[in-house]
Amino acid sequence: MTPERVLAPLAAALPGLEALYVDFHRHPELAFAETRTAAELARRLEADGFEVHTGVGRTGVVGVLRNGEGPTVMLRADIDALPVEEKTGLDYASTAHGVDEAGNEVPVMHACGHDMHATWLSGAASLLAAAREDWSGTLLVVFQPAEEGSGGATEMIAAGLFDLAGRPDVVFGQHLAPAPAGWVLTRPGVLMAASDTLRITLHGRGGHGSRPETTVDPAVMAASVVLKLQTVVSREVAATEPAVVTVGSLHVGSVGNVIADDAVLEVNTRAFDDAVLLRLRAAIERIANAEAVGANAPKPPTIELLNSYPATSNDETTSDELTEVFRGHFAEGTVLPAPLVTGSEDFGEFGAAAGVGSVFWLVGGLEPQEVITAMTEGRFETDIPSNHSPRFAPILHPTLRAGVETLVLAALSRMSHPGVG
Repeated sequence: MTPERVLAPLAAALPGLEALYVDFHRHPELAFAETRTAAELARRLEADGFEVHTGVGRTGVVGVLRNGEGPTVMLRADIDALPVEEKTGLDYASTAHGVDEAGNEVPVMHACGHDMHATWLSGAASLLAAAREDWSGTLLVVFQPAEEGSGGATEMIAAGLFDLAGRPDVVFGQHLAPAPAGWVLTRPGVLMAASDTLRITLHGRGGHGSRPETTVDPAVMAASVVLKLQTVVSREVAATEPAVVTVGSLHVGSVGNVIADDAVLEVNTRAFDDAVLLRLRAAIERIANAEAVGANAPKPPTIELLNSYPATSNDETTSDELTEVFRGHFAEGTVLPAPLVTGSEDFGEFGAAAGVGSVFWLVGGLEPQEVITAMTEGRFETDIPSNHSPRFAPILHPTLRAGVETLVLAALSRMSHPGVG
C-alpha cells in the first residue's frame, strides 16, 4: 500500500470540495450555532459509510469508521466562525449575521479558516472511507464546535466523545496559516501558547458628573488598571519568557454626565509556559485589587476566568515521524519548521483527556509570491492579512489539496496495513 493510491481520487474530488468550501464560507455560524454546517458534515459522513453521531457537545459531529483490527486514529477539525464583518471582496464573501453570547446581532465571517478545516477533514474522511482495503483500524472523525473561546473541545469530551469509539491511540489536527499555500509547517513540543481570558468588574459608586466627590469613579479605576497592566510583561516577566497581556474590552457608563457604578474589562493573557501564565493571572488580580483599595472602592473587584486554554504541545516522537512522512510526499522545501505561535487552541484538550500523544501542524493558504515578497521586504506583519482579519482570504488551490493530503497521510501513518509485515 502507498498513500498515493488512497490519494489518487483527490484530483477528481477537488471541484466538489471547492463547492463545499465556498458554501461554508458563505454561510458561517457562530460558536454552538453551527447547525447548518453540522448537518451538511453529518450528511456527507453518512454517505461515506460512517457511523454518525450529532449533537455531541451541543453542535459537534462525530463519525466512526470501524475497519478491522488496528489503532484508533482521531482526526479533528473546528467549524465555528467569528463575529467579524468580511472585507475580502470575494464574490462568495459572507453577508451573514448571527447573535453573539450577549444577545447582540453581529456580522459573521470565517475569518480564521475553520471553513477550510471542515472541508479538509470532510475530503480526507471520504478518501479514507473509499480505501478501506488499504488500512485497518478505527477512524474517528471529529468536527468540533466553538473553538473560538467557548470551550467546544471540553464540551465534546464531557458529552462522552470517547465512549463512541473508545479512546484514540493518537490525535491529529491542523490549522490554516497565513503562509504560502502548499507549505506545511511542523514543530515538535510546544507549538501554540496557553491562554487565559479574565473578566474584571471594578465596583465603584455612581453619581452625577457635577459632584464627583460623592462617587468612586470606576472609569478612573479602569484607566489606571489598563495602564498598570502594561507593566506586567515588561517588569514582572523575564525577557527570555514570551508573554502577552491584552485588554481587549472595556465598558463603563453610557452618557457623559453620569458616573457609573461599575466598569468591566476583559483581559487576555498568553504564554508558552504554564507557570508564566499563572504569574500573569496573579499579577492582574493583584493590580485590580490594589486599585480598588487605592480608590476606596465599596468592595473588591469581581474577577472571573472566562476561558483557559492549555499550550498546544506536540508529542515529539510522533511529530518527528510525521514530518518525515510529509517530506517524503510534498515537494522539497515546502515542509518547514513552524515558528512558535502566540495564538491558542483547545485542540490539546483531546489528547490530554484521552491520555495519548497528539500532533498539530500548520498548512499555508495564501498566494505564495505575495507572502514571500512581503517577508523578504519586511512587510509581512503590515501587509499580509492574518487569521481573524476581515481581509483574511485563503486561495483555494493548492490549499484544498494540501490540507486533505496531510490528514490522509497522518491517518495512514498510524493505521495498520493489511499484507504489510
